[in-house]
Parts: sequence; structure tokens; C-alpha cells
Amino acid sequence: MMGFSVLMFFLFGITILKPFLLSTQREESNCTIVHTHIMDDWMDCAFTCGTDCQGPGKYPCLQVFVNLTHSGQKALLHYNEEAVQTDSKCFYTPKCHGNRNNLLDSALDIKEFFDHKNGTPFSCFYNPDGQSEDVILIKKYDQMVIFHCLFWPSLTLLGGALIVGMVRLTQYLSLLCEKYSTAPRGGIGGKVPYMKQHQFKVWSVGRSKGRSRGTLRWWPN
Repeated sequence: MMGFSVLMFFLFGITILKPFLLSTQREESNCTIVHTHIMDDWMDCAFTCGTDCQGPGKYPCLQVFVNLTHSGQKALLHYNEEAVQTDSKCFYTPKCHGNRNNLLDSALDIKEFFDHKNGTPFSCFYNPDGQSEDVILIKKYDQMVIFHCLFWPSLTLLGGALIVGMVRLTQYLSLLCEKYSTAPRGGIGGKVPYMKQHQFKVWSVGRSKGRSRGTLRWWPN
């Protein structure tokens, strides 16, 4: 359990904690849709269809412009932090494949979803420093995710340490019991040593003889 918890700390630290610390800290706000459109120039990508099969492809770039409620600033909306790092011009980067119609249909569905939200505020996250105009829809690494990444490995590590401690305590108690069970016992409830038994017998015999002599001296009188 302790080794597994260390492995969990390592994996979560590389995949979640490190990107969270390096990402821009954002605060929550409300956004309203300004307009959406799909760019005429499609973005280049590469797809794989097997072990030795790969080729170039293109995907449509959906742009969603929003208005921040608290400041009235116009910004470009992205799906999450990874979308900003992958392609800062598009709302998201779909999985690349050779079927251009499916890619276009997916982009049109998302565009229609945001068009229906026109004028309706929704939650979004912005950079409080104001250095970037990028806004994200959801946070991939929030505080709850970080809490679970730290809590469960720590709990597993604590459980493993308790098990090891209980095993060591059991071994110590068993050795202690074995030591006291093999040691000579004396006093109350134990066996009387041999020298004391011999002295007690001699004293008992001498006392009984003294009584016998006193009785013999009494009867002739």
C-alpha cells in the first residue's frame, strides 16, 4: 500500500499537479455570447488509422466570442486550459481523422448550441491579470480535483503505515510474552526454589523432634 501510494503521488504529480501549478490561475465570472462562426481556413492536423497508416488532415476552427459581464470586455472562449495551449484561435481541437463531414457536423452542433444561448449568461473563467483575452468554459484542474489527488494517496500511505506499525507491535508483544513465559517464576503463585524447600523441610523435622522429646519427658512424671 505504501509503494502504491508513492506511485500515485508520482503519477498525479506529473499529470495533474504540475499542469495545475503551471497553468494560469483564473477566477469565475459570467459570460454572454456575442457571436460564433467557423473560419474559412481549416486547421492542419495529422491522423493515424493503424500501425503503419497515417496522413494529413484538416479540421474546422470554431470561434466563440463572449462578453465578460463584470468588465464588458470582449474575449475569445475556449473549452478548457488544454484548448488554449493547443490552439489559441479555436474553441476546441477535435480528434483528427479523414472524414471532413463528421468534423464539420460536430463543429456545427456546438455552434448551434451557443447560438441558442445568445443573451443568456453562463459561467466562465477569466484571467484576473487582464494580460490575456482568452476565457475558458470549464476548468480541467480545479481545487476539488487537486484535493482528491492529494487526499487518497495520503490516506493509502497512512493506512500502509498503520498496518506496518501494527505488525511490528504484534511482533514485539509476542517476543515479550515468550520472554516472560520462559523466565523462572517465584513468590506467590509460583514454584518455591529448591534451597528454600530444603530449609523448610529441615526446620519442620527439627520442630517435630522437639515436640516428641517433650512428650516423652512428660509421661514419666
